[in-house]
Amino acid sequence: MDYDLKIRSKVLLPTLIGYSQARESIFFKRKSKVPFFGYCTIAAVAGTLTPEFNLSPTQMLHKFILKIVLPLAFFLSHAILKSQTRDSGNVNLPEVIITDYKTVNGVGHLPEMKDGIIYAGKKNEVILVDSLDANKAINNTRQILGRIPGLNIVETESGGFTANGIATRGLNPIQSIEMNTRQNGYNISGDIYGYNEAYYLPPMEAVGRIEMVRGAASLQFGSQFGGLVNYVTKEAPKNKKFEFNTSQTVGSFGMFNSFNSVGGTIKKISYYGFVQYRTMQGYRPNSEQWQVSGFGKIQYKPSEKLSVSVEYSLLRNEIKMPGGLTDSMFHANPKGSTRGRNWLTSPWNIVSANFMYTPSANTTISFKTSYLFSNRSLVWRNEDGGPEASDDIDTVTKTFVPREVGKEDMHSSATEVRFAQTYNLGKNKSTLAGGLRYSYAWFKRLGGGEGTTNSDFDVSITGDWGYNLDFTTTNIAPFVENIFRLGERFKITPGFRFEYLNSTSKGYKMEDTLKLVTNESRSRTFPLFGTGIEFKTSGSTNIYGNISQAYRPIDYGQLEPIGVTSKVDPNLKDAYGYNSDLGYRGTIKNYLNFDLGVFYMAYNNRIGLLLKTDPSGNEYSVRTNIANSVHQGIESYIEFNIVKFMNPASRYGLSVFNSFAYIDARYTSGEFKGKRVETAANIINRVGITFNAKGFSATAQYNYVSDAYGDASNTKTSANPVAGHIPAYDVIDLSATYKFRNFAFKVGGNNLANKSYFTRRTDEYPGPGIIPSIGRSVYAGISARF
Repeated sequence: MDYDLKIRSKVLLPTLIGYSQARESIFFKRKSKVPFFGYCTIAAVAGTLTPEFNLSPTQMLHKFILKIVLPLAFFLSHAILKSQTRDSGNVNLPEVIITDYKTVNGVGHLPEMKDGIIYAGKKNEVILVDSLDANKAINNTRQILGRIPGLNIVETESGGFTANGIATRGLNPIQSIEMNTRQNGYNISGDIYGYNEAYYLPPMEAVGRIEMVRGAASLQFGSQFGGLVNYVTKEAPKNKKFEFNTSQTVGSFGMFNSFNSVGGTIKKISYYGFVQYRTMQGYRPNSEQWQVSGFGKIQYKPSEKLSVSVEYSLLRNEIKMPGGLTDSMFHANPKGSTRGRNWLTSPWNIVSANFMYTPSANTTISFKTSYLFSNRSLVWRNEDGGPEASDDIDTVTKTFVPREVGKEDMHSSATEVRFAQTYNLGKNKSTLAGGLRYSYAWFKRLGGGEGTTNSDFDVSITGDWGYNLDFTTTNIAPFVENIFRLGERFKITPGFRFEYLNSTSKGYKMEDTLKLVTNESRSRTFPLFGTGIEFKTSGSTNIYGNISQAYRPIDYGQLEPIGVTSKVDPNLKDAYGYNSDLGYRGTIKNYLNFDLGVFYMAYNNRIGLLLKTDPSGNEYSVRTNIANSVHQGIESYIEFNIVKFMNPASRYGLSVFNSFAYIDARYTSGEFKGKRVETAANIINRVGITFNAKGFSATAQYNYVSDAYGDASNTKTSANPVAGHIPAYDVIDLSATYKFRNFAFKVGGNNLANKSYFTRRTDEYPGPGIIPSIGRSVYAGISARF
């Protein structure tokens, strides 16, 4: 693969300062005989917020930045610079030219065109995973993706559930349902229209880079408001016939992770594959789990113009879920468990084939097809009675109550054909890119079955299922975009996507003794327009803007609540709206990387939870079209390499970075006009410092996420498990890596202050109730390459 990245040293590190207090600045002024202060004055302003939403940062954030990060950064910078004064003029680092995406210390941006896909004028980020100090053994999303501004994370992967969920701009992060989640360019969720939940993610030790495109991705990839996140696995080494990599990690709460991969290139054939095994006892009682992930890829490349490849991904797991907590239970003991008989498994299988043909430098044709066949099976003491309901042996029957069993089978196929052609238009070159996507998904849901009274993983049932439903979704979507280059600096990229969607549902559901039968078919179309602009202000900086329409169809989960504490409005409608961005991004030499922007998103017919009270006075929640909402705010990322600024030829690196977002997501109509959108935090701020020397790197990161609410009424406390306040929290992570020849040693700690916090409330599994995040944990590992 060709790359488009200019790296002048092996290590570059991150960013300026920012915090969550309005109208506050830090100035570093010239001091006598201190080299750094003689070079420049830096001002960092987090942003100007209206008084209504001005949230002061915590005392810990002040102390971390002002008393640890800055003094340490400038002290080490001065010491490093002084130690190199004598020989700095003799240091020559060769310049490596890579051509694909521009990045500083592993964080950067996609080029305007790549693999026949247009990225010009779109807000996007690229994360090079190997360049990060992070706990990759448990896919610590906070550390791996935390530099993406405004990323809200549901931390459940190591807390009694499957993969962590993510979202941006105040959208719902649970299971990444608002995102278009892909691996190597193909979808890995069950059904992006009907069941867009990500139960599988590749292990981060196998991922080479992560690509994220915000809402403008709706034209090239799909309709999702949250945009695209694409996990690109590592490639086979091109200069070896065989290479073996192994990584073994141990950590707190019985965590053990073993990752092993092989790869190589033999003439025109290359291959890469991995196997990962992970097990842990868990932070809370009754939260043990194990999983096996595997992947294999073979590629045939007869020439530089043509490549053909096939891939297979799998996941096998078994997870024990400790149940949810009420607010009072969480405050009394966040490690408590209310359930000892809840289990889940989600075996995942994806087969993919890819064809890429580049007949000339101006033409690209690609064909990608995938087939997903997966399952999710669940046995649990259900949500009846809420989290405070005990799950004890009955004194009369001498047994537990029967558990509830649910099964879901997922099959989906998707094919995308793309083309790109660069052509002359007047004195400038323009680029046309388009394609066609066809997908079909079949989803079978079985639930409400009476399970055993045992405690082991047993999904057998007695009698019939409480509901037996079959859903299908057919999608056809042609799309086209064109880059019009107006001179050397300005580009405009209009685009259009036309979505046809047909959904069917068949089956029955039991309501007491009444059997309700459904046999429905619904078709609709969605024309989506968008336009992007990009103005090149210098060779390495540009101003970008974009506005694109998006929609979110009603999914299966919104139509069929699992529990009795949540109901569904029969008149539920598809949500629609648009995303817009305006920003300034780029790099300055090899010491500064930045992306400063604002966004505005309109989300109409928004589907959410409404808290109601029945005639008996019991509270319950309803999924319905609550109203329209507007999400607006600031997203900024800055990384500043202090040592490279002082001495570009330095063999060391010391930098600070700041990923900051202010998000105002509120309802603009309906019963809760002016209320905050559920799960939307106002401020997400991550500040860190990274030090690099020969073979050694370490990163400390502070994470602050302000408060949010579980439902649209912004209820502080409620008997309903999903409604209530989600308090603000702050967490500190530290990771370090030392490389020696073919070996690497890694150590680290997460949540070093041992904060008790949570990121999710739920009305169903893995709860109901509050799902606590993990307390302080440490890890250590060793990896080798042969």
